[in-house]
Amino acid sequence: MIGWIAWFASIMAGALYAVGFASYASLALTRLFPALMADISDLFGGRGAMLLLAHLPIAAYAALLCRRSGEGRQWVNFGKMILFVILILGGLWALGGRPEDTVEAALSPFFPSGGLGVLQAMGYTFITLQGFDLIAAVAGEVRQPERTIPRAMLLSLGAALVIYLPLVFVVATVGAPPGISIVEFSRANPDGLLALAAQNYLGPAGFWLVIGGAVLAMLSALYANLFAASRMALTMARDRTLPHQFGAVHEGRGTPVAAVLASGAPMLFLVLLLSDVAAAGAAASLIFLVTFALVHWTAILARRRGKERQPRRGLARLPLVPVIGGIACALLGLFQAVAVPEAGLITGSWLAIGGLLYWALFARRARVVDAAAEGLDPHLTRLRGRSPLVLVPVANPGSAPGLMAVANALAPPGGGRALMLSVVSPEALASGRTLADFQSVLGEILSTSLESDFAPEVLTTVADRPREEISRVAREHRCASLLLGLRRFETEASAEKIERIMAQVDCDVVVLRAPYGWQLTSVKRILVPVGGHADQSTLRARLLATLCRSGTEEITYMRTVPPGTSSRARRIAEREVTLLARDEVHRDCQKLVVEAEDVVAEVCSQAREYDLTILGLQHPDRRQRRIGKIPVAIANQTEGPLVLIGERGPTFGL
Repeated sequence: MIGWIAWFASIMAGALYAVGFASYASLALTRLFPALMADISDLFGGRGAMLLLAHLPIAAYAALLCRRSGEGRQWVNFGKMILFVILILGGLWALGGRPEDTVEAALSPFFPSGGLGVLQAMGYTFITLQGFDLIAAVAGEVRQPERTIPRAMLLSLGAALVIYLPLVFVVATVGAPPGISIVEFSRANPDGLLALAAQNYLGPAGFWLVIGGAVLAMLSALYANLFAASRMALTMARDRTLPHQFGAVHEGRGTPVAAVLASGAPMLFLVLLLSDVAAAGAAASLIFLVTFALVHWTAILARRRGKERQPRRGLARLPLVPVIGGIACALLGLFQAVAVPEAGLITGSWLAIGGLLYWALFARRARVVDAAAEGLDPHLTRLRGRSPLVLVPVANPGSAPGLMAVANALAPPGGGRALMLSVVSPEALASGRTLADFQSVLGEILSTSLESDFAPEVLTTVADRPREEISRVAREHRCASLLLGLRRFETEASAEKIERIMAQVDCDVVVLRAPYGWQLTSVKRILVPVGGHADQSTLRARLLATLCRSGTEEITYMRTVPPGTSSRARRIAEREVTLLARDEVHRDCQKLVVEAEDVVAEVCSQAREYDLTILGLQHPDRRQRRIGKIPVAIANQTEGPLVLIGERGPTFGL
């Protein structure tokens, strides 16, 4: 949702600047071609002409960004800054010729609308300073982003303040006609205030300077926000929080055409909804207030969950800046939504639409991509506030190293935990035989922990029924995953025992079949047989990403199709496998689509060439996860390491 809000913030800001451009362009065209503008207003209506002027730059810039990237527009920014400097110097020159009490008279009262007016003005101010926020949106196209982006943000904010504060002072002191306060003048001319104010102290030249500067400012800001919104859409598509088609880049031009169009279309629509510049500014400021409040909250969470290199002392222990900033942004946003209901309605509707679309269409694929990212970078798990616990029942000492390695992959270091469970029956405990077995298992666990720098917790319980005890421990400790070791499915009863355990626990279940002494570090080539495009697995994505981080060289996604499958159906199957692999593995991998009458025989034949095979289990619903005949047959007809993954159940949308 944060990406959705940030994307909308840039889209909303772009709509604001399009409306602002239309306002100043209309003012200029009315001065230059009054008869023509009168005819256009008669043809389209007054609002129709404004909408036409607002839509033209959006369409033009969208077409430009589809053809080439966003470089080479620095001259626009420098040009408008030069114009603003001329306006400021001219205003100060005019102020020097006014009576000594001009400043005091113009700025009295300093808060003409009282405290509520100040709050509303603060809400509008955020959109004037939001340029620094756009810099982070293009981090992927910046050299040395960790050094360049913070400096660019501070320079952007400083440059805006250096320009805006003197300009506001000049307009407030010498911009209004004699005998009229700046408040009354602004209420009478809300759209053309700056141009008319400059005309009052610089003559017609001041008017056209403002028109030129304002047009340049609006166009450059519109371009920057459309560019930033398209890059946000591109990133969200790659994270699968938007359709994956938006993540495509044109092969020849290198531009994200679909992301640009997906960002420009809402801008065109929002221009139709916004009645004037004031409503557009209120809506844009409100969404940025929401964005900044979320950024402050994220900073607080990152501070709490991240590991500090040096302990903080005194007031430095308290995150004062994000706390105060977050509260201020939230309160200002709430006030803005109430003071300008149109802004609150637009923002609330967008958030509701985003939430529904995410849970209905994108949630499952986004979770898969997130799981893969956590596997590649274990610190993400901790920063996201997750601490998954993996329960690993161990009975044979020889299986402990392999089970611990897989548990380490499912519970990454620094963010997860593993609980090694040994269940002892009362009869075996009385005979003393199990005690020796437990000591052997514990010794193997400790030895493996020292070698792999992985320190699991160890729990020993006494129970008559081991399977029921495993289920009880998994429920009481609220385990995220249950990892079981298995030699082979000798009978159907072996599969039924595991199915009963899966039915009793509300967590993911992973079954490892591997020879004694097997090590996960020996895995270099992995085979992943899959079904259709919906055969996605967050657990498999996390496991594969961890294996990629630990040195796996090749991952092959395999899908079988019936003999005689048409070339069109085969291409569809290949595309589905490619999308599935792209979601789960953030690297190049092999895709294999083969025709086979006997699925089991084909998978077994391919599995002999790989170091590990990963299969998914059937889950008709949350409480009916079944191993199925095909995984059982594959497990019994192969000798190599095999992992069976049974997640809690499919995650359907609304």
